Amino acid sequence: MNKKKILTSPSSFGQVGPQPIDILTANGFEVINNPYGRKLTEDEVIDLAKDCVGIVAGVEPLTARVMDALPNLKCISRVGVGMDNVDLEYARQKGIIVVNTPDGPTRSVAELTLAMTLSLLRKIPQADAALKSKQWKKQTGNLFYNKIIGVIGLGRIGRLVAEMFRGLGNPVIGFDLIKNEEWSSKTGVQLADFNAVLEKADIITVHVPGNEDKTPVIGINEIAIMKSNAFIINISRGGVVDEAALYDALKTKKLAGAAVDVFSEEPYSGPLCDLNNIILTPHLGSYAEEGKLQMEIDAVENLIKNL
Repeated sequence: MNKKKILTSPSSFGQVGPQPIDILTANGFEVINNPYGRKLTEDEVIDLAKDCVGIVAGVEPLTARVMDALPNLKCISRVGVGMDNVDLEYARQKGIIVVNTPDGPTRSVAELTLAMTLSLLRKIPQADAALKSKQWKKQTGNLFYNKIIGVIGLGRIGRLVAEMFRGLGNPVIGFDLIKNEEWSSKTGVQLADFNAVLEKADIITVHVPGNEDKTPVIGINEIAIMKSNAFIINISRGGVVDEAALYDALKTKKLAGAAVDVFSEEPYSGPLCDLNNIILTPHLGSYAEEGKLQMEIDAVENLIKNL
């Protein structure tokens, strides 16, 4: 009897630990891994998953075309939260179950946000790069103390980010479409409208899924109302912050600095790489060993449960 096949599409799936693949094989599945070490294209997904009943998915495009080419596909189980790479409506029409791991990356992304903020203010990457180039160059940064933190998006990740900053004693203001007054009262995070957060915050962190039409949430108009010399951190979705507008704001020193982990097109090699007042990381928000392993295990168990 032929084993049912599963495609594990994330390029780094199983690298932290063997447990996710072991769970699949112990349940009688044949595992097909991503052999390319990068995000798969539509054609590559179709080729690798042509006989698969399930996909443990990353950020590859799972479009109507892909689904039509996979007649045995019953379930897509996303490793992570974002589902914008999956045509959810078409999957529903086809009877394909789509699930994700909403709790998995929360701590990892929140901690990276805090790390990015402190690194940005104290210019740690610049100091490290200079010293590794044999330059003893002292970098003068900024204190974190008493900075107003603005959090755009108060879902699981945004709330934890806000709570971390409050735990360090900073005033925090936040915006979300759904106001959670009880949580606000409990944590001391002040709720405000979108523009008020942009106007008042010294440091803005963005944790939203983005607009349905893929237009930026923060573009040239939003940057214009931010404080001069403010900092912005985007570890949410590529394109949520307009990259061209961000480049101009950093180049002209309208903004003091930025940290970006996600990009409209990945791998990224655009003009932001030419600036020295920005920290760039290659979409590693969830790449903490403990969190990544748990996400992969959760995604595998979700898949098995729905097949």
